[in-house]
Amino acid sequence: MGVIRDHPELALFLCLAAGYLVGKLRVGPITLGGICGTLIVSLVLGTRHISVNDDVKTVFFALFIFSLGYMAGPQFFANLNRKSLRFFALCLIELVCVLGIAYGLAKGFDLDVGTAAGILAGAATESAVVGTATEAIGKLSGLSADQISQYQGHVATAYTVCYLFGLITIVLFTSQVMPMLLRINLADASRELWEKMRGGAAGLESDEREALPGTVGRTYLVTLADGRTIGELETALGGRITVEGVKRGSKLLTPDAGLELTLSDLVQVVGRRAAIIEAGREIGPETPAIPGLDTPLATKQVAVTEKATHGRTIDQLEKNHPEFRADGVYITEVVRNDQQLPASGRTTLYRGDVLTLVGARGGLNKLVAKIGAVVKNDTTDFIYLGFGIVAGSLLGQIVVNAGDIPMSLGTGGGCLISGLIFGWFRSRKQTFGAFPPQAASTLKDLGLAVFIACTGLTAGPQAWPLLKEYGALLPFAGIAMVLVPATISLIVGRKLLKIEKPLLIGAIAGQQCSTPAITSITQVAQSSVPLLGYTITYTLSNFLLPLTGPILVGVLGA
Repeated sequence: MGVIRDHPELALFLCLAAGYLVGKLRVGPITLGGICGTLIVSLVLGTRHISVNDDVKTVFFALFIFSLGYMAGPQFFANLNRKSLRFFALCLIELVCVLGIAYGLAKGFDLDVGTAAGILAGAATESAVVGTATEAIGKLSGLSADQISQYQGHVATAYTVCYLFGLITIVLFTSQVMPMLLRINLADASRELWEKMRGGAAGLESDEREALPGTVGRTYLVTLADGRTIGELETALGGRITVEGVKRGSKLLTPDAGLELTLSDLVQVVGRRAAIIEAGREIGPETPAIPGLDTPLATKQVAVTEKATHGRTIDQLEKNHPEFRADGVYITEVVRNDQQLPASGRTTLYRGDVLTLVGARGGLNKLVAKIGAVVKNDTTDFIYLGFGIVAGSLLGQIVVNAGDIPMSLGTGGGCLISGLIFGWFRSRKQTFGAFPPQAASTLKDLGLAVFIACTGLTAGPQAWPLLKEYGALLPFAGIAMVLVPATISLIVGRKLLKIEKPLLIGAIAGQQCSTPAITSITQVAQSSVPLLGYTITYTLSNFLLPLTGPILVGVLGA
């Protein structure tokens, strides 16, 4: 222990390694996760009076909270519209309930501000609240340094116990109990909704692929289209196919609209399967693949930046851009906030969504120029990243007096807001400020893990006395603060807001910001359909819940 005490960097990385190992332990559908595991290990090591400089905690928390805001920014602003109001209502239910219950418990059981904030963070299963609340406690006036340290330690301890019970409750309640309360088989209901969204087409399981893909290419020998131009041929087929190559003898010709086809030309066409079959009746017999004429389909990932596309469905996008069908280009994947959504006709697109387009290269390039920009996220723009964190830190220093209560966002709230704004601004023109999703996710996870480890090491000495004093209350609080808002949201979402049942279950997991819950839900559903509800509430709650920490601390500390 002496070596670890003298070299706190050893303790820090030992907490990360051992914590994530503990987080992998599974009981049924429940795993603690790396963050909770790290906090448990760091609390144990902290009892040996091992600590890390507070500046390390501040720096890594700023990195975490800015990355969180950056990743959520595009969808947060996109969801501020009429269509998302019903999901926004669920987030407000969560916000009011957790704040109200935490405040009520604090007053009813005479809890100190640190314990109350820890209950709020743990029961809401929102790790970011630990940071914002801890920082807010450090700014309370009238407290000695020892009191501040003690209360900050109580945040971590109460969070650990409440998080464990809150996590188990939200996972089991959403994935197992809610389908029974709604009287549905979640897998069947998700598949039915998916088929409805696709216009009746059957959905695929996660390990299935189309045996007959919709987009295909074929080569034909010209026997019937002699004397017709490529433009005339494409028009005759309703613009549903494109000619991508023409071979005359040993020469490869450029397939311009005015090129006239002659007998025995070899023609490659690309389009939907039904249109390709019909093309054979207009051109001639199909031939095997011809060397030099087998033009591959191109694939590009495109970030949506076009104003007209924002808020429209895929069906509407394809209708507004006839080039999709005319040039044989198709959307095969939609990614939002690192979550893969169904690429169905009814999926609504927002600025910042990343679409995977597949089709003939010529038509693909024309569409990319119209609807967005090719995603270039190969390196991080540290200039943009650095200025974003600086702006957030400065914003967090602003203090506003609400009566006699001084309120400030702190570094956490300031960096969260700057991250939202910088991420949103980047999504509008993805030609600057690159922050690759993998890098942002790594920085977010590492920042939070290091912050939690530092907090746990500092809180270790206060953990056992707090558990002895409030041992029975903490599990009760963790369960109650999940069940109350989730149950109210279930009733309101179904009876008043008329949200489809699979989407509602996903949305309730999102309002709780619970990744383990949505993982369990999608496993039970055998579908990604619940993610459509989850992404909206998850984005909104990711912004709103961290702000509850300073609010509760400010009210209780007044």
